[in-house]
Amino acid sequence: MRIAIVSDIHDNLTAFQAVLADLRQTSPDVVLHGGDLVGGGSSPAEVVDRVRDQGWRGVLGNTEESVVRPETLEEFADQSPAPQSLWDAVREMTEFTRAVLGEERIAWLGALPRVVIHLPIALVHASPASAWHSPLAGASNSELESTYLPLGQAIAVYGHIHQPFVRDVAGLTVINTGSVGQSFDGDPRASYLLINNGTPKIRRVEYDIEREISAITASGLPHADWVARTLRAARPQMPQNKL
Repeated sequence: MRIAIVSDIHDNLTAFQAVLADLRQTSPDVVLHGGDLVGGGSSPAEVVDRVRDQGWRGVLGNTEESVVRPETLEEFADQSPAPQSLWDAVREMTEFTRAVLGEERIAWLGALPRVVIHLPIALVHASPASAWHSPLAGASNSELESTYLPLGQAIAVYGHIHQPFVRDVAGLTVINTGSVGQSFDGDPRASYLLINNGTPKIRRVEYDIEREISAITASGLPHADWVARTLRAARPQMPQNKL
């Protein structure tokens, strides 16, 4: 049994198409998605439609939650130490995404569950309690265990932090898929998870970053320059203040 988990596409249709081509080669029996399908790329409607056409089960991410329930974005921003300029940019981008998606797609996103169980895997976007808060890549074993052991499965998978890893913790395997559309680990390639007969592997897939940046710019997405710098660096960047 081969199970693939694809997470954090972030509207990056170019990267998503490359991953779909790779999935045709790896030929998994089941594909799940880990949320954050939208937010920060060229093609929110196209990505949502492609995922729906695939019929994949998946979970609600924080970007979906911010589109569906804007108050959750404000709640998180109020608690965040990040500068106000970052959240101003995120609000503008989220409004753009909401307008492009339209009500029917937004309703579909809002109906996504927080947890999907596909034995022996439990999938969440960030953590069981929140689509916004999760352990970081360098989290202690005790933090990973306390966060994901309550899911009750041998393998716990999440996305959100855009930094893939596989860790064995007290009989529990915790895996981060990385991100299809916005890598933060210094490797600009798309990332997804393939579990082949119980053995997990992070797959990295090259795609044309400059093509996606051109598509983002053409789409009219606010702060397209911020996304472009992030894609090229494969590390988190800060939006530039408008003069």
